[in-house]
Amino acid sequence: MFPILPERPSDAAQIDTLLDLAFGSERTKKTVYRLRENVAHLKPLAFVVRDEDGIVLGSIRYWPVAIGEQAAPAIMLGPVAVHPDYQGQGIGRALIRHSLYAATRLGHRLCILVGDKPYYEPFGFVSAADRGMEMPGWVERERFQVMELAAGALKGVAGMVGKPPRGKRKAA
Repeated sequence: MFPILPERPSDAAQIDTLLDLAFGSERTKKTVYRLRENVAHLKPLAFVVRDEDGIVLGSIRYWPVAIGEQAAPAIMLGPVAVHPDYQGQGIGRALIRHSLYAATRLGHRLCILVGDKPYYEPFGFVSAADRGMEMPGWVERERFQVMELAAGALKGVAGMVGKPPRGKRKAA
């Protein structure tokens, strides 16, 4: 298994290439990318897996978001990507476990994502739409998920997911 390491600024180009390989260049037209525009990803929750030559084989990032009129703070998982030649080896799952643990340690309370229900359900994600949350564009209902990182964090949280207030858009 490869070690999970903090993302470095010099990894950015390799991560973009990896994301294109994993999701295609049309990925940036999806709703989640609208929420990421002009918002810095959370650097303490950005991790990579590199091979022995320093090539990025896997990557995960999170972004700050706000939910509902009360602007409840949350983090949005994604993208998580693994090079096609290394998929199925547990790299993605390891990145998710590692980063969710880090998010919890850093005091984040809620995490949302848009992804495959069977893949994310074992981590504890449940339907966000069933809990009264909405995305600001089209997403498949069953792919929109949420997870409490702190007990009771979902209480009273509902509404549209949006960008965080202006002062909270910078990298943490």
